[in-house]
Amino acid sequence: MTNTTYPQAGKFIDPLSDWGFRHYFGSEPNKEILIEFLNDLFEGEKYIEGLEYGPTEHDGDDGDDKRVIFDLHCKGKNGEFFIIEMQRIRQEYFKDRALYYTSRLIQRQLPKGKVFNNYQLPEVYLIAVLEFQMDEREKEQYFHDIALADKSTGEIFYKKLGFKFMELPNFAKNGTQLESERDKWFYLLKHMSNMDKIPKFLDKRVFKLIFKIGEVSKLKKEERMAYESSLKAKWDTQNAFDYAIKKAQEEERSKAEAEKRKIALELKKLGVSIEDISKATGFSKEEIESFKV
Repeated sequence: MTNTTYPQAGKFIDPLSDWGFRHYFGSEPNKEILIEFLNDLFEGEKYIEGLEYGPTEHDGDDGDDKRVIFDLHCKGKNGEFFIIEMQRIRQEYFKDRALYYTSRLIQRQLPKGKVFNNYQLPEVYLIAVLEFQMDEREKEQYFHDIALADKSTGEIFYKKLGFKFMELPNFAKNGTQLESERDKWFYLLKHMSNMDKIPKFLDKRVFKLIFKIGEVSKLKKEERMAYESSLKAKWDTQNAFDYAIKKAQEEERSKAEAEKRKIALELKKLGVSIEDISKATGFSKEEIESFKV
């Protein structure tokens, strides 16, 4: 059995590791980080003054209902709910899961066991930090601000349900190109694990706090062990995903090669010249001559 070689941990805690994500955004003493993060994402659409962390696990109303587990779940002072998710690996039904999560949270707010006529629902928002491209054909858009809207007019139909997706692979700006506080969060999340000091353009107080609590050297022994375990889990997951992609690509190439060989054999049977077969399939003349008809 071969030993897995892991990259060396950086100076600062990786915010895209499970432990790091909770350390920065799920810590009660540093709750202002999550508040600033949300306010910068909403950019004046709404203003969050305070948050109360909620449970991350929700059982169904009966044994047949699927348990829901959020990365982070909190409630604002005005009664709105926020689900914050970090998704590392592409999931085929990620959008379905996002809708299911918000639907379950909304459903949990309804009175149980009695008939009621008041269907006034709370505001619910899901924010997702994605380390994959939702659509490999679309490489430009890195922030998706989604709401229920009238397709004919573009007007928002329902203002109390929203999704904000941060697609990190599509974010390609450097430090001199950042146009907003939201852009700075993108840059921080994507690059912090590789930094050795705080950049001058991340001069906001909340960013200074993040770098202050983010030094790996300041972690207690138990925290360091938990963080390193989280990093290894992240790397293992990525390695497994990369291997699966590589195997799929190899199988695809093998199938394509077999199909081309079949075509070359058919052309050879029909008496097509070796030179023309080579042009059509890409095989060398020597390879084609070796194919047995």
